[in-house]
Amino acid sequence: MKSDELRGIQAPLKDRYRADPEQAVVKLEATGDLSGEGLTCSVTTGKALVEAGLHPATGGDGLSACSGDMLLEALVACAGVTLRAVATALDITIRSGRVHAEGDLDFRGTLGVDREAAVGFRSIRTTFHLDTDADAEALATLSKLTERYCVVHQTLSGGVELSMEITQPATA
Repeated sequence: MKSDELRGIQAPLKDRYRADPEQAVVKLEATGDLSGEGLTCSVTTGKALVEAGLHPATGGDGLSACSGDMLLEALVACAGVTLRAVATALDITIRSGRVHAEGDLDFRGTLGVDREAAVGFRSIRTTFHLDTDADAEALATLSKLTERYCVVHQTLSGGVELSMEITQPATA
């Protein structure tokens, strides 16, 4: 896709969102099914059913997807798509490349071994390895804008209001 094609697709959306900001607010949803075997939760993605389970560091058998891995995969996907869109908008040719995300977890927190140990990632690092002729200045701009517009990166880095509740079916 060329930058003018991308602008052509996005221009009417941008105009609509400027005119009516509420139209830009879209609810995304995910649902999991807890009726499977063992300590798993089946999640339907856009393309497949993924069975998530415990990480081996918390007693899992390694046969199910780890939700921590899935979080990193979501970051890689979002960062990769965002980088491609930004590169297209800036007319930076990316011949090929790879996106890698890695994070450090201390499982003492999630297992309740140490109340001082954080539950969740301590840090996450995302790296792009690109085959491009872009100069250092263009790559710095590409990096800055990718970070700025990547939804998953911004959500993780800025925090978000979260809530959790448990409900039961109404009884007659």
